[in-house]
Amino acid sequence: MKIAQTATPSAGIQLRKDKYGIGGIHRYLRDVLALANAPINGPRYIIIGCDFDGRGRKRVHAVDADDFSGKPSYQSLANEYIEPPLRIRYKPVSIEGQRVGVFEIGDCQDRPYMMRIDYSEKLRRGDAYVRTRNSAMKMGRRQLSELFEKKFRDSVSAGDIEIGFPGEIIYKDLTLNSCDLSQLPSAEASKKLHQMLDIRKKSRNTGSTTVMARLTHARLFGADDPYVDRTPTEMLREMQDLKIKHRDHDNHFLFESRAERMQMVVYNQGKEPIIDASLSLIMPNHNAFYVAETLPKVPRNDGFADRTPDEIAAYPSVSLQDDSIHVTSKIGDIPVGEPIDVFVSPLRLCVGKDLAGKRFGIRYLLHGQNLRAPAKGQLRLVFRK
Repeated sequence: MKIAQTATPSAGIQLRKDKYGIGGIHRYLRDVLALANAPINGPRYIIIGCDFDGRGRKRVHAVDADDFSGKPSYQSLANEYIEPPLRIRYKPVSIEGQRVGVFEIGDCQDRPYMMRIDYSEKLRRGDAYVRTRNSAMKMGRRQLSELFEKKFRDSVSAGDIEIGFPGEIIYKDLTLNSCDLSQLPSAEASKKLHQMLDIRKKSRNTGSTTVMARLTHARLFGADDPYVDRTPTEMLREMQDLKIKHRDHDNHFLFESRAERMQMVVYNQGKEPIIDASLSLIMPNHNAFYVAETLPKVPRNDGFADRTPDEIAAYPSVSLQDDSIHVTSKIGDIPVGEPIDVFVSPLRLCVGKDLAGKRFGIRYLLHGQNLRAPAKGQLRLVFRK
């Protein structure tokens, strides 16, 4: 990316020597807020692994590959703590043969961007920063008031917006099928290992040979899978690793073969388009309710292959928290007079039988550059028995 090679510090570009990592989340959130609120047009950038020495010469510092692994998930952190939602991409770029990182923050047309919830004592809900030439400054009441006043003058009412599920009318409830999660590939493999473990224990108690274990193995796994004599301890260790071993098969089961695909629509009944809209959802987290964080891999040649970058980018941003699931989707401009799909690629869900007959509430928040205030409300998911 050319910007990484030519960038110098400005209101829309920040250079940083070291990666943020887990210990730098506070600074990351502050820097993203400051750049998002900068009074410029177009995307903004944070270049990781570059700085200038005392003589004004650019220096390059290699960034570890681990920083691009999704731990921490920089996009998810922005989704969780910053509102309105931002689109952030982070990717490695080579400069002088060394790997650096480039954050690209999408065109920020819905200022002010603020902390949605507290992160720490020094970064609280409602805090906002703005970047000047080479530093981040906390925004005061006067600056925020000016931005809100401008937004109110140029805005449309959230009362003109209807949000729901598509159909002959816009529905507020969506009924989903439930499935038997005991059929997950990892669960099936676990059941087989438990049977093998029981046979080994019985064989040991009766003093018999491993003939019964071999026969059981052939019945469970087939003649093409050779029998391996494993101790009970080894089998227990293998059970602990089943989720990892069968991750791609489980994801295909949950989010492809048994998936429920959830689409939503936004209907603008006002007199002018909504500019640069984005929708955020919050749903309960439950051990029988699965939401894909990304599209599942594609079966290919007895294995699984990655999706194309375009397919991956089209799927909404999903962040799994301990007690909630956060989903964010950039919609763009919403014209007047026709329902618009929220997701380019529908959200993938899978519901276990434990939730059959129950209901979940979904809270939504629609932001737009010219919305006077976010459109918000609640929808329901109903799980069929």
